[in-house]
Amino acid sequence: MATTSVMHTVLVPVKQDRREIFFQDVIRGLSAKSKYLDSKYFYDAEGDRLFQEIMRCHEYYPTNCEMEILQEQSAAISQTILAHTSRFDIVELGAGDATKSIHLLKELLNTGKDFTYYPVDISANVITQLEQSLPAQLPSLKVNGLNGEYFDMLKEANVLSAKNKVILCMGGNIGNFTPAEARKFCRQLRSCLQPGDLLMIGFDLKKHPQIILDAYNDSAGITRDFNLNLLKRINRELDGNFDITKFGHYPTYDPGTGACKSYLVSLEEQDVRIGEQTIHFDLHETIYMEISQKYDLEAAEQLATLSGFETVGNFFDQKKWFADSMWLCV
Repeated sequence: MATTSVMHTVLVPVKQDRREIFFQDVIRGLSAKSKYLDSKYFYDAEGDRLFQEIMRCHEYYPTNCEMEILQEQSAAISQTILAHTSRFDIVELGAGDATKSIHLLKELLNTGKDFTYYPVDISANVITQLEQSLPAQLPSLKVNGLNGEYFDMLKEANVLSAKNKVILCMGGNIGNFTPAEARKFCRQLRSCLQPGDLLMIGFDLKKHPQIILDAYNDSAGITRDFNLNLLKRINRELDGNFDITKFGHYPTYDPGTGACKSYLVSLEEQDVRIGEQTIHFDLHETIYMEISQKYDLEAAEQLATLSGFETVGNFFDQKKWFADSMWLCV
């Protein structure tokens, strides 16, 4: 019987440094002419919990679409991987709870290949949960959890293993960037990889605008609570005094550009204290929270080419609302 190797590599700054970086990022964003907050700070323990709830909302289709792909097509995805490399490790960026990737991991284990799964997540809470849950579900899986920023942890994975890397960037995470930022991200990702490495990347495809808008404005208000939770986190960790009842949640979708954006709107003129800093909000002034960019297949394949990859496979759900594209490093 194979043994399970579970290691936890934590490469994050000490707590005080993290708090100071968080504080500086918040003040920088809220002092800008057009206020914004960095979406990476959504994910404290409560943010993780709320995001899991969002993914279970009936309006939030991407989860079910991609789950269908992984449940129904993991054998085909596995065959595509094995057609390009025989010695590899899996690195998942933004692993979450791994409920989708576990289907592919199980399929790859069934091929008898010896590989290690490196889940990467900015949330230490997520990594801890994966270390507890995955060995129970897949006893033969070797796991090395990496807690930190994507590129730092990808470099760490390259130090730990000389095998080809199969990078999983699922969940439509590429949509968290504007198109220009996505090109920069993919090029930076390519710079961390070697020819022959693979990247499976999820794209939320363009569809009827109302379907998309409803996904980011669910009837239960969970997406609203997810956005407002960042203000609560600022209150708790940075000595802030946001009154969340004085902010509303406002999502938008532009079907022409494919940009779905979320804002918080100040419902009155107000001053908010964060530590020793005071931030003024005008009535109806907005805080830009995040983008979820939607793609068509042509734009996705163009992104691959511009970033140093070649598309070697596309896997769709039945409705063709979502695509997991397999890219080869060239």
